[in-house]
Amino acid sequence: MKKPRKKVLYFVTEDWYFCSHRLPLALAAKRAGYEVIVVTRVREHGDVIRSSGLELIPLELDRTARGLLAQLKTVRNLISIYRKEKPDIVHHVAMMPVIYGSLAAKLTRVPAIVNALAGLGYIFTSTHLKARMIKTVISTAFRYLLRGEHCRTIFQNPDDRNLLCKSGIVEEKNTVLIRGSGVDINKFSPANTVDNQEPIVMLASRMLWDKGIGTFVEAARNLDSEEINARFLLVGEGDSGNRNAVPVDHLKKWHDEGVVEWLGRCEDMAAVFSRIDIVCLPSSYGEGVPLVLIEAAACGKPIVTTDAPGCREIVRNNENGILVPKKNVAALTSALRSLIVDKPLRIRMGKKGREIACNEFSVEHVVVATLEVYKALEK
Repeated sequence: MKKPRKKVLYFVTEDWYFCSHRLPLALAAKRAGYEVIVVTRVREHGDVIRSSGLELIPLELDRTARGLLAQLKTVRNLISIYRKEKPDIVHHVAMMPVIYGSLAAKLTRVPAIVNALAGLGYIFTSTHLKARMIKTVISTAFRYLLRGEHCRTIFQNPDDRNLLCKSGIVEEKNTVLIRGSGVDINKFSPANTVDNQEPIVMLASRMLWDKGIGTFVEAARNLDSEEINARFLLVGEGDSGNRNAVPVDHLKKWHDEGVVEWLGRCEDMAAVFSRIDIVCLPSSYGEGVPLVLIEAAACGKPIVTTDAPGCREIVRNNENGILVPKKNVAALTSALRSLIVDKPLRIRMGKKGREIACNEFSVEHVVVATLEVYKALEK
């Protein structure tokens, strides 16, 4: 009698995020013999998921909802899905799916739970009173939800893992370190020629203040006042579901002033990387390992980013990029200036970044490590 296939269910908030960060893993799981289900809010990428041969279950989510009834509705809907599908493994990605998904999984007795924290985000990095209060609630929830012999928590950087382990929130024996979501080093590779008369500096991200958007714009103003010859791009869309979002009016105003060029969301990021010279992410957000920095390194681009958890995992200071303090406009201006005026330095750092990406951050590394987590939980 043929042995039934194991079923793995991925719960991610947004369909675009699943496609950009977890689709290669899900396809690898399918090739490994798993039946794969994706639960997410469906907007523009549903057909991509379905055409990949994965089962898609739409789930409406409102990330701005703070009321208890709205949150209980989400958990109730997840419980219904988990009871119907009976997955052998659930894999939750990011804060909201980890909390709601783990609660539903425990109540429905899912055999194995994998929780991937892609950074600790605003709640664990902000010093604001409201954020500290929410952090207390989430930490208490984590103490229950992230424990158990059949639970594993995946961290993307050692700083986050050490913080939660030392706080007694998770047990180190049930944690795994997998740095980032991986990059396709064939798709993201150095362009044959980049010969811009004006070096192009790009910040690609969700347009959130904590991603350093304001700091980047001020650095661009400084360099323009110094008559440094360069262009500055913002690539990414606003996030109406995030209270930390940069208002669209600000983005349009900066664009109209000529301080920066706001391109909005770009689907073909590999093509965008082929046309730019420097990648910048002056983030103060609680990053995991930012995918855009892994992609930048794979494309042979020098990077300027903050000396902060996650960001410093991919950037080795003065080797493949420059690390600067958080929210420090002067330091960011200086770092960008040094790369803009020195093309040989950009080339040298870019080559080192490509080497690091290929050796340490390929999607194959992530896939192999994650499938090992699944196998260990099946024993």
